[in-house]
Amino acid sequence: MVYMDQYAPYKIIEYGGTGEIVEKKSRFIADVQAVYTEEEANAFIEAIKKRYWDARHHCYAYVLGEQGQTLRFSDDGEPSGTAGRPILEVLTGSGIRNLALVVTRYFGGTLLGTGGLVRAYTQAAQAGIAACQTVLMRYGHELTVETDYNGIGKLQYLLGQRGIPIGESTYTDQVTIVCRVPFEEKDGLLKEITEVTAGTARVQVSDPFYYKSKSTREEAGSG
Repeated sequence: MVYMDQYAPYKIIEYGGTGEIVEKKSRFIADVQAVYTEEEANAFIEAIKKRYWDARHHCYAYVLGEQGQTLRFSDDGEPSGTAGRPILEVLTGSGIRNLALVVTRYFGGTLLGTGGLVRAYTQAAQAGIAACQTVLMRYGHELTVETDYNGIGKLQYLLGQRGIPIGESTYTDQVTIVCRVPFEEKDGLLKEITEVTAGTARVQVSDPFYYKSKSTREEAGSG
C-alpha cells in the first residue's frame, strides 16, 4: 500500500552524542546533533569548527525532512569521496532523520590512503550514531475514546494486547482515554473498539501526523 512507503517510520535524535576512533595516530571525533533546518545544521557545523579550532578537517553530512528530502555533505579538504559521502551513507543507513554529524580529524602524521580514509570516517560516524539516544517516529492518529465504566477494562486489555500505550485518562460519569495508533492499524483498532464495547464507545479520530513512539538505543553501524 502506498502509505507504508510514503509514511514509513523513521527515527530522530533525542540526545546527541560523541564518538571517537583512532587510526594510525589520527583522531576522528564524531559529534551528532538533532537539526531541523539547514540554518541549524550550518550553525552546528560552525560550532564544532570553533570547538576544535586546531584540527585539520571537519567533514560532515546532514539529513533533513521526514522523508530525508535534503541531503548535504562535505569532504572539507580530504580527497573527494573519502569523508562526506561515507558519513552520509552511515546517516541514511541508520534510518535517522533531521540530524547533522561532523567528524573532526586531528592528523597523526601517517597518510591513510583512500580506502583507509573511507573506513575511518565510516567507523567514526558509526561511533557517533552509537553514542546517541533516538526516538522512533510513527505516522498515525490520536484517538479520543469515551466509554462507560463497564467498557474501560475491555479497552485497556485491547490496547495492552496491541502494545498501544494509553495517554491521558479522565474519569467522570464516563471514562475518556487518549491513545495514539499507527496509521495502518487505525481501521482495525476502530473495528475492535466497536466490538468489545458493543458499539457504545464514542471515538474521535485526529488527522494523521507523525508522533514519538518509543526510545531506542542505536547500535553502531545499524540500519
